[in-house]
Amino acid sequence: MTRHHPQTRAVHPSVVAPEGSRPLGVPIYQGHLFAFDDAGDLAAAFDGPDRAFMYSRMSNPTVRSFELAVTELEGGAGALATASGMGAINAVLTALLRSGDHVIAQSSLYGGTYALLRDLADRWGVELTHISGDDPAEVREALRPNTRLLYLETVANPTTHVTDLPAFAGAVRGTGVLTVVDNTFAPLLCRPIEHGVDVVVHSATKFIGGHGDILGGVAVFADPAVHRRVWDHAIELGSTADPFAAWLAVRGLATLPLRMARQSATALDLARRLAAHPSVARVHYPGLIDHPQHELARHLLPDGSGGVLAFELAGGREAGRVFSEAVRLVSLGPSLGNVATLAMHPASTSHRQMDAASLAAAGIGEGTVRLSVGLEHPDDLWADIEQALEKAG
Repeated sequence: MTRHHPQTRAVHPSVVAPEGSRPLGVPIYQGHLFAFDDAGDLAAAFDGPDRAFMYSRMSNPTVRSFELAVTELEGGAGALATASGMGAINAVLTALLRSGDHVIAQSSLYGGTYALLRDLADRWGVELTHISGDDPAEVREALRPNTRLLYLETVANPTTHVTDLPAFAGAVRGTGVLTVVDNTFAPLLCRPIEHGVDVVVHSATKFIGGHGDILGGVAVFADPAVHRRVWDHAIELGSTADPFAAWLAVRGLATLPLRMARQSATALDLARRLAAHPSVARVHYPGLIDHPQHELARHLLPDGSGGVLAFELAGGREAGRVFSEAVRLVSLGPSLGNVATLAMHPASTSHRQMDAASLAAAGIGEGTVRLSVGLEHPDDLWADIEQALEKAG
């Protein structure tokens, strides 16, 4: 390009590709455009999620590396990375549903998911039936000719209800109904596709990213045809993952096994201490032997029950406010899965979209506090929690 003017050379720098070696980590392809020598190859790049890279709204090498990694993690056939966890949930639900379809969903759901389903019901005429998630017979009784989706959470937010995925997925097997499971609370700890689930969604913002510095989501599919159907919709929806966020998510995967093990162990330790405290009316954590799904959790989550627990303060909403403002080492803030411990009052924050009846049906009390356990020493965490409990009590 030396024959061109300096202005032109500035616009067309040399692009260096590794020769004689390979990068040990995933490179960041922040650029969103890819050029072709053949017009037919460019046209073919529009045809699917596994074609040549062309435009990063369609596909990107860094984003695809993340998608492939999570596909292998979940044992799926393909994945779609998105800009947030709600981006993944929106892409899946709006791609697979249309007006007049029927959805069966458990009552205890993340507030954003609950709000989206309610919005689809109000604006699209999607019919919705909520079930407790305790008995797969509820699913069989709720089935209709127009039922299209069964929506569940492996570990419910924030009540830590554990769903019997093999039984619930089995309840709709052979009916044409797709089972979608939010596995955000249990990456590595559970692989829903192995239990008959069709689509798994994650907020990669949480445990997968793990460091509180990304926003991202991902959906993993057992069936390539369902993957393609959602991908076709998602690229027009514009829920595309950013390459840098995808790169950070891949980085997070490297330490995910260590973090999940440590956070699960500390969460169990704190749950036991909370259960013995007089200011705490009840603790929700599957690792406790008095949890309603403890035995199920031992089989479904054999390597740990995750890093999130919830507890009910005897003093109700006011006690929840006082506790949340009294913690010092623990941070009062949204989200979960971070290396630092976070506390939140779901009724007034993450589940504010739900009225009193819906909160009660989901098992969320006025005094419920959600604790996302980080990597701090458990004794330091307990000292902070204990002093906040004394003030709340």
